[in-house]
Amino acid sequence: MQYFSLQNKQHRVNFETAVVQGLAPDRGLYFPETIPTLSKDFIQQLHQYTDQEIGYQVIQSFVGDEIPEEALKKIVADTLHFPFPVQKVSGQSYALELFHGPTLAFKDVGARFMAGCLGYFRRNSKEPVTVLVATSGDTGGAVASGFYNVPGVEVVILYPSRKVSTLQEKQLTTLGGNIRALEIQGTFDDCQQLVKTAFLDKELQARRPLTSANSINVARWLPQMFYYFLAYKQMKAAHPRLVFSVPSGNFGNICAGLMAAATGLPVAHFVAATNINDTVPRFMESGKYEPAKAFATLSNAMDVADPSNFVRVLALFGNSLPALQEKFTAYSFSDKDTIQAMEQVWKEHHYMLDPHGAVGFLGLQQYLETAPELTGVFLETAHPVKFEDTAPETLRENIATPARVMTLYDKEKTATLLQPDYTALKNWLLR
Repeated sequence: MQYFSLQNKQHRVNFETAVVQGLAPDRGLYFPETIPTLSKDFIQQLHQYTDQEIGYQVIQSFVGDEIPEEALKKIVADTLHFPFPVQKVSGQSYALELFHGPTLAFKDVGARFMAGCLGYFRRNSKEPVTVLVATSGDTGGAVASGFYNVPGVEVVILYPSRKVSTLQEKQLTTLGGNIRALEIQGTFDDCQQLVKTAFLDKELQARRPLTSANSINVARWLPQMFYYFLAYKQMKAAHPRLVFSVPSGNFGNICAGLMAAATGLPVAHFVAATNINDTVPRFMESGKYEPAKAFATLSNAMDVADPSNFVRVLALFGNSLPALQEKFTAYSFSDKDTIQAMEQVWKEHHYMLDPHGAVGFLGLQQYLETAPELTGVFLETAHPVKFEDTAPETLRENIATPARVMTLYDKEKTATLLQPDYTALKNWLLR
């Protein structure tokens, strides 16, 4: 499989290069040259396959022969070692729970898969590579966990100061070892811009080779297809026509769902549910892509004003807005809407939403009003405990705390405070 830059289709690389580079030299995101089509028999017989077998079949064509079959199967098995249950919440609305992994967030999937791929590619290298990643919340913890003690890999995580939850911050600042955290006095967009600038700095790359673990990296983005197939596997017997509502910030998650559909997964429609950072909902209405300043919200992992992966969403539809509108709808919701949804769903259905899942639930309800014949699945992308300190007071005492995270609260945070200035970041990296 070859990958080209969405800035320049003539720039093509193999899977390994796309993973190791993260971003093309022209700042373009890598995109597969062809989209493989899975057989209809495979789709119809999903119930006969294990989750790991499904994951391997879905990803193998995107990797090609660059990772041998047994090694790739092991990476997939290490990635999909926890459950992905679909739970009924109300009426025709179901939650796909993606928080049963080690850091209680959906990003465990992409982070673990990428760690496995990069570990394989660097297995014989004597020179370490630095994974440089920006996080709006959950990416940092998932990357820290996935890459912890991976030989030949150092991890540097940039996160916006005071804009992530207490548990999120603990997950990315307490591991130590090969994990370093930089607390940036700015927004997630500032963090993301610093990372992108670093990738294009030839002097820095010559002295400290970098790669990305954000969803701009194909090895982080593409494995997110797995759980759309796993949800369909659970639902297709009784509910073959599904709409997925995806809480969306940087748009890698929903873009992976759209890619799953492009390979043959029969999905009726996708809903991108955002908070008040509504660049994409406004674009879907006006056709004008006009990022504004990012605003802090309860659903902090979605506080992204200029989502990197939306260019990939457009590429899947030939950059045609009318084609995109046939398959894709976008809505935005306020914190007030989010709180009301969390309280209502708990009161009426005794199901605890996190703020991101609540936004996904709201998007699903709004779309189902226009298509009541469909069954909807919204992605519950993180465990509610990750946002306990900002949850409505009426709900906090009902939020369960998994035993495996209890000890994190007692660990000491270790992070370096930096201004959102590239020179400061570069000097720190080359210190």
